[in-house]
Amino acid sequence: MNPLVLIVEDEKTIRRFIRVALDTQPYTCLEAQDGMGALAMTASHKPDVVVLDLGLPDMDGLDVIRKLREWSDVPILVVSARGHEREKVEALDAGADDYLTKPFGIAELLARIRVILRHRVPKQDEGAPAATFAIGALKIDYEKRRVTLQGEEIHLTPTEYRLLTLLASQHGKVLTHRYLVKEIWGEVTADDTQSLRVSMANLRRKIEQNPAQPKYIITEVGVGYRMVEDA
Repeated sequence: MNPLVLIVEDEKTIRRFIRVALDTQPYTCLEAQDGMGALAMTASHKPDVVVLDLGLPDMDGLDVIRKLREWSDVPILVVSARGHEREKVEALDAGADDYLTKPFGIAELLARIRVILRHRVPKQDEGAPAATFAIGALKIDYEKRRVTLQGEEIHLTPTEYRLLTLLASQHGKVLTHRYLVKEIWGEVTADDTQSLRVSMANLRRKIEQNPAQPKYIITEVGVGYRMVEDA
């Protein structure tokens, strides 16, 4: 069965533009033009991914995300003309999985949806997490808490290891500064934000051949960090 994509967009021309693009791929599409419609259709049709504009006529898209997250873990890809860092961070912190700024290309839209759906594929055994993670020459052995690069062991501090495994667990997805700080330090303060930057710099020095041009962990300026899908 083709993945079901719910397009939530009040502008008919943009909604049609997205649908035409998705119709060329193995997707089935549904459409909603406001927030209430999005909530109702998510509840009744259970889409595999929601493509959501933030500027809706009846409620702000951020409120749609928050309401969905009260009862659904459906992946949400925001497509919005709001391109400021603060607005991207708000959407991701509210529970969006990714953020694409208008105008955008069809190739990028389709790529973002493919990444989201790859994360949606059920694991072989939901009760047994993977014992290892590998991307390029980087490998994490969770059972031994061992990280290797090109077969050579990399010695990480507990904080660096936690940071790396957090990013690896959701590779391809942007994790905001706030999310990472809360997961590692438990609260968000100016000192903890600085600690995140320092820990990231130290981690990159250990796993990146050129920390100024990272291969594994990408900076999303003003938003957070993302572990790449492939390296």
